[in-house]
Amino acid sequence: MTLQEFFEQNPRTAVAFSGGVDSAVVLWAARTYGRQVRAYCVRSPFQPKFELEDARQLAQRLGVELTVLTAHPLQRPEVAENGPRRCYYCKQAVFSLICREAEKDGFPLVLDGSNASDDPAERPGMQALLEAGVRSPLRECGLTKEAVRRLARQAQLPVWNKPAYACLATRIPTGTPIIPGDLARVERAEQALAELGFSDYRVRLFHTAARIQLPQEQMPQALACRDALVERLGADFSEILLDLQPRG
Repeated sequence: MTLQEFFEQNPRTAVAFSGGVDSAVVLWAARTYGRQVRAYCVRSPFQPKFELEDARQLAQRLGVELTVLTAHPLQRPEVAENGPRRCYYCKQAVFSLICREAEKDGFPLVLDGSNASDDPAERPGMQALLEAGVRSPLRECGLTKEAVRRLARQAQLPVWNKPAYACLATRIPTGTPIIPGDLARVERAEQALAELGFSDYRVRLFHTAARIQLPQEQMPQALACRDALVERLGADFSEILLDLQPRG
């Protein structure tokens, strides 16, 4: 099945839209091949502010109405406790909200951006999507992450080369309870990295320290601006650590 065939069969859809490349391609395809689509973006403590702004700009570029919803996943103990199935409970909360609001707006079918490279064994949240009846056209059409990026580039979507950006909760070690203050300081640290010219980074909480993960080619840049990193992140963390194992 192609994306065109999928949306010819499902012409009226709602898209869970993060502003990343996968959901952008789904939204573009729904706009191109379907009849009516609305995007739903969820604002929560797990999402950095720039993701919402990216989503707004891209929805406007595509001419798709965007509804911004506010979720409070940390109100669920199963999420705040940060156990190995945190993602399942978080997706359950977020997608139940999206599905409920989309249904009210007359969009009974909700789509997400999971692609054929996503392994359900590594993503417990995908179970929550199945239970909620959410469909994943990229996955159903056999599009891998590489194919999705190629399609995004062909469609001239400005996010075609945007690095993948997992939610801020992934920066907290499994088993360590998640508190809003930790999410906020991780977000500030990653914003500082962006402003210093880094890309495709992660700042992970390590006890009271920040552990910076970068691609191999950006390691020399980190050493060259060591003082700036310490200055920008030092107020929020007891130590600033550079992980010598590069991001793949």
